[in-house]
Amino acid sequence: MTYFMVVAKRLAGLISSFRLQSFFLFLLTLMMAIEEKGAVLYIVAGLIFIVKVYLIPMFLRHVAKRIKTNENLGLFINPQLSLFAALGLTYLSYLFTFKVFPLADKVQSASFALSLCVTLVGLFIMIFRMKALTQIIGLMVMENGLFLSAAAVSRGMPFLVEIAIFLDVLVSVIILGVFVYRINALFTHIDVSKLKHLKG
Repeated sequence: MTYFMVVAKRLAGLISSFRLQSFFLFLLTLMMAIEEKGAVLYIVAGLIFIVKVYLIPMFLRHVAKRIKTNENLGLFINPQLSLFAALGLTYLSYLFTFKVFPLADKVQSASFALSLCVTLVGLFIMIFRMKALTQIIGLMVMENGLFLSAAAVSRGMPFLVEIAIFLDVLVSVIILGVFVYRINALFTHIDVSKLKHLKG
């Protein structure tokens, strides 16, 4: 799903891809909970489903509909070059993991490389997409990657830390959504590249 995000041309497609990526993260956490028979992991899986699969995509769609934004994402780099860049980031992630930062467990190493790739692609989306809403999604993709790396290396974080992260993510998305709404109200668009014209 990460590759679908970098080739998406429409906001609806990007939000749907994020929702599906979060759903797979929910399934992974659920499988970990079943394997380890841990009640905490069941709660975390439930939070992922509620916050990332349901609430955040619904909120982003609501904001996009409210501000009547153009579905076009505003691409600094076209989808074909974006896909090549994502493949390059994948290669660098695996090279870093298996050559520079090897782990004893091959499954853990592969999972860590995947999580690093997701984090870098999220950063790529934040940098090379012009719409503020797409940059919010890029931030959420990075958070998914960081969560996956914690799950891969340490089989999860302490419960209170996970709860705090979920609350921070949810509040951050709401605040960023309000900022996007205000930017649109003041400048009649959410293309952040236009803000460079405000330089004095």
